[in-house]
Amino acid sequence: MKDGYPDPASRQQRPAAFLDRDGVLNVDCKYASRPEQLMLVQGAAEGVKLLNDAGYLVLVVSNQSGVARGYHEEADVLRFNAHLAMKLGSLGARIDGFYFCPHHPDGVRRGYNQRCDCRKPAPGLLHAADRDWSIDRRRSFLVGDMPTDLEAATAFGVRSYIFGGDDLLGALTEIIKLERSLPQRNQHA
Repeated sequence: MKDGYPDPASRQQRPAAFLDRDGVLNVDCKYASRPEQLMLVQGAAEGVKLLNDAGYLVLVVSNQSGVARGYHEEADVLRFNAHLAMKLGSLGARIDGFYFCPHHPDGVRRGYNQRCDCRKPAPGLLHAADRDWSIDRRRSFLVGDMPTDLEAATAFGVRSYIFGGDDLLGALTEIIKLERSLPQRNQHA
């Protein structure tokens, strides 16, 4: 293991379900950074568990411009993510990795007020995950709640699905059914 992730030399390609954080896993309360702000979206734990059981890596990819805007620190994002992982874990679901972009070109915090390749719609977060996990793009997909999420998925070369925020388990059940019916999925099963 390297920094909590598999050693690149000893891994095989695996399918991944990339999930946006705010609005997909947790209710988007604008710049969530404190554990007490965490409210899971309906079906979040069950949906993540469904992905785990189906053999997907579950990787969270999220823009966190609250850091650049001066609302909180990167450490706050890390604490919130750890709390989210712990909460989901207590319900039997596992997040394999978190990737976030703290930048925004209009930010007020020096060093974070920049354009970068990790802020969605750019695919940098997905590329970072691929370097850590060796993603099988033909069997992977992204679920997001914003057009920028879908654009990042397209730029990375994976399918994408928009989530309306009602029931993540129901949405993921349908997505997995669709994914299993696709020809490129069946070539590698």
